[in-house]
Amino acid sequence: MSVPSDIRILLVEDSSIMRKMELAILRELGFVNVSEADDGRAAVEKLVTEEPVELIISDWNMPNFDGYELLKWVRADARRKNTPFIMATAQGEKKQVSLAREAGVSALVAKPFNADELRAKIEQCFGQAEAADEGSKARQPQFTDDGRLKLKIAHIQITDHLILGVLKHQIETGLARPKHFVLETVCLPGWNPVQQKLENGELDGALVLAPIGMDLFGYGVPIKLCLLAHKNGSIFVRRKSREYRKDRPADYFRDTAFYIPHRLSVHHMISHMYLSQLGLAPGTPGESVSDVRFEVVPPIKMPELLAQSELCSGFMVAEPLGTKAIASGAAELHFLSGEVWEHHPCCVVTLRDEVIAAHEAAVQEFISLLVKAGQFVKTEPGAAADIAVNFLDPGKTLGLKKAVLQNVLTEPSGITTTDLFPVIDDLRRMQDYMVHKMGVGAAVDLDAFVETRFAEVACQGLPRELSSHAPGEDLDLVAKVEAARAAAGQSSKAMLTSEGKYLSFALGGEDWAMAVLKTREIVGMQPVTKVARMPEYIRGVINLRGRVIPLVDLRLKLGMDQRAYDERTCVIVVEVMGRKGVVQTGVVVDSVTEVLNIRQDQIMEAPNFGAQLDTRHIQGLVQVGGRVKILLNIDRLLSDQDMNMLEAV
Repeated sequence: MSVPSDIRILLVEDSSIMRKMELAILRELGFVNVSEADDGRAAVEKLVTEEPVELIISDWNMPNFDGYELLKWVRADARRKNTPFIMATAQGEKKQVSLAREAGVSALVAKPFNADELRAKIEQCFGQAEAADEGSKARQPQFTDDGRLKLKIAHIQITDHLILGVLKHQIETGLARPKHFVLETVCLPGWNPVQQKLENGELDGALVLAPIGMDLFGYGVPIKLCLLAHKNGSIFVRRKSREYRKDRPADYFRDTAFYIPHRLSVHHMISHMYLSQLGLAPGTPGESVSDVRFEVVPPIKMPELLAQSELCSGFMVAEPLGTKAIASGAAELHFLSGEVWEHHPCCVVTLRDEVIAAHEAAVQEFISLLVKAGQFVKTEPGAAADIAVNFLDPGKTLGLKKAVLQNVLTEPSGITTTDLFPVIDDLRRMQDYMVHKMGVGAAVDLDAFVETRFAEVACQGLPRELSSHAPGEDLDLVAKVEAARAAAGQSSKAMLTSEGKYLSFALGGEDWAMAVLKTREIVGMQPVTKVARMPEYIRGVINLRGRVIPLVDLRLKLGMDQRAYDERTCVIVVEVMGRKGVVQTGVVVDSVTEVLNIRQDQIMEAPNFGAQLDTRHIQGLVQVGGRVKILLNIDRLLSDQDMNMLEAV
């Protein structure tokens, strides 16, 4: 980057986990002189008492003194009125963008942002890059040599967008042969770039959250909603390591953070409904009364951040990310969106007006083939899960497995793709609750936004799935959640990522095993340096080729008798997830035996021994060669207090 790396930057963010992420991004970009403030008042104190700041990056929603008030203070101060000011906002609404520009913001970046997005905004502030044009640009359609329209359609890494992946696969394998178009799909890291590229004419269309589409339409972006991408398909999970009492659910969520993928989303709406009915006051930082704080984070980051933040109670997001978090042991299922609002809309297929007006035959063919792809997902969930593994995780960064995706696609109250006809009344119910109950977004003319003529042809003759009680009606979400959990457990999700290679070891006369992916290496017993004021099972530290690694005796941690170490005693170096990231830890076992290849169908669920015995660390049981092996989940065995001590060591 051409902007000097030593410029003085003030980063203002009230959420410690988000501030940590943003600080890491600044360091990735090479900036080393960064001061931090946790709200607008603290920022003012630093601006008044410390050395001059050359760039301010501030969150919008903060308690005490928010980013908008800070921006106005800076612009009113004679000494600082020209300081570049980037507003990082999770608002996601076009009206907020207009408000900030009127107040003199230098640039806006939508949260959550990545390094490339922030780099562009910083360069813009310092004149190294041109400011992005406001408003929508016309889309210039592209064509193949044989005259077919090149349809460029964006999506993100969620099962809500699988119909696009199935259609792409069918075209590539010759099962579908469109006459009027060729398909180019663009996988983007989050909603912000989808929204931006759809607005500025880089795309012909996108699969996007319905409220985002409404907001863009309301601010003049020439798009139409032509089809639903799915119904249902989202999940509300809670953090597993927090104590949850069924008779006092409100206490679990009170004074915590709760993650959502976007303010303009059905996830925000349903979470708001449920938490409000618990008697809580959910909201974003800076609102006058709020005892559950909504934080917008990238969907693919939610499982990781949930495991790291003790202050987070859970998240609501599109699948498969919630099921993946449950299978990893980080979360527990609270409810599925389809259990509280059956057959609700969420993501929709939007297309630019320029494409619709000039290429009706291509649009009709595209919509009809998407509807057929939705039927395929229903009738062939195994094949659809195979397709999803590569389509939703092309870079293999999420570690998705077919078992997880197939579970999501066959969940009785989960995602459905058989009826994709857009019902305006359902969208209106969503809009009314968000605008009038939550104060999010602005009402638009849905009859003008929703274009049903292509769906009417594509869905002709197919059965309709009518939505159940919707927001604004007399609906007891708390009772529906309790009834759903009483009727169905979550064991089908809890074992999904257990398949794979396991390292088998002996401990106290029993056979144990842990996932090979958690292990780094195996060494013999090493000299141990004691550390004061540690529990007995944390034996101290070892020096492994210059690395200082804390040592946990598994016998003592599991309440077994202590025994003298001998020539068979081994130290397995494992990676466990702490609040500050991955921590390498040595665990002492009696001996290591073999590496096993274990299939999911071999694994039995661990028996329930009641409240008197904590077995959360037992991932399952498997019988090999006539002996039962206990599968250990090392992340569940080590408590938050354990991890604090290990990180301190």
